[in-house]
Amino acid sequence: MNIDPNLHQKQGVNHLNKVLGFAPMVEEEGKATVHLTAEDWHVVADTLFHMNTALEILPKAILGSKLLAESQQIELQTENCLITIEMI
Repeated sequence: MNIDPNLHQKQGVNHLNKVLGFAPMVEEEGKATVHLTAEDWHVVADTLFHMNTALEILPKAILGSKLLAESQQIELQTENCLITIEMI
């Protein structure tokens, strides 16, 4: 299946890849917190929860995602880490 994400989704996937790359550097006991600017955080939230983004274009390391804390945190589950994304 050929999936053509729009520019907003491409940017969201780019941010997710950066989060996944940075999380191991701050991971402690299987958990990591990564901070994004409000603008970048909203791009990621849109990509994951508001744009019907096909799972095929999301990074394969993401096993699940949730919107938490009254829509102020994003939680990503990977094989080795639970990543919380917060706005700064």
